[in-house]
Amino acid sequence: MVRRLNRLKKKIRLHSEGNRTLLWGGLALTLLCLTFGYAFGFQSPWFIAVLIVSIVVYLIVVNFFRCPIRLFDGDTEGIVVAPCDGKVVVVEEVDENEYFHDRRLMISIFMSLFNVHANWVPVDGTVRKVEHQNGRFKAAWLPKASTDNERSTVIIETPEGEEVLVRQVAGAVARRIVTYSAVDEDCFIDEHLGFIKFGSRVDVYLPIGTTPLVKLGQKTTGNQTVIATLSR
Repeated sequence: MVRRLNRLKKKIRLHSEGNRTLLWGGLALTLLCLTFGYAFGFQSPWFIAVLIVSIVVYLIVVNFFRCPIRLFDGDTEGIVVAPCDGKVVVVEEVDENEYFHDRRLMISIFMSLFNVHANWVPVDGTVRKVEHQNGRFKAAWLPKASTDNERSTVIIETPEGEEVLVRQVAGAVARRIVTYSAVDEDCFIDEHLGFIKFGSRVDVYLPIGTTPLVKLGQKTTGNQTVIATLSR
């Protein structure tokens, strides 16, 4: 019984980024329900409807802030793991003109409202740059979102000397990107890179010669799905 409870706690663990949202959101919905209850009666269809909608909305938000404990099982040398849950929307060579100014293999993963929005470090290495850029809030699945939307960029240098760019991109609903990485800090697969509040995407730019292991439309699990192998 104790083991089952511990497993359940791990499955329903919530991210600390959601503490304030869940607290104030819960209070606001409670006040809304009480207002309708006193105004129309606690047996009225209006109160019941508002109560049901409030519960559903709150459960969706709770689901959004899930933060499962995940450990990668296997050798991490030369591999790139998915930085987030979601669906692969881009796998192609592109010109990366903000940092590398050359061709890179780009793999992008779109997170819907119902995905876990914690972000994981995709490769072992050392953080060389962290930069936040203001921008628009277009739909995250659009190609221009990577360059037009508000975003946070992290450059990681692997032990082999390869540089990998990870970009957290805000979406139409997202209004806050949290990045935990710091310059000159060692980082490892299994560690959290950050968190994006509500629908968004994460782009990974890899050296040419990297072998992609995912395809368009494929579902990924953060810190579990291997999305590419770096050339050796």
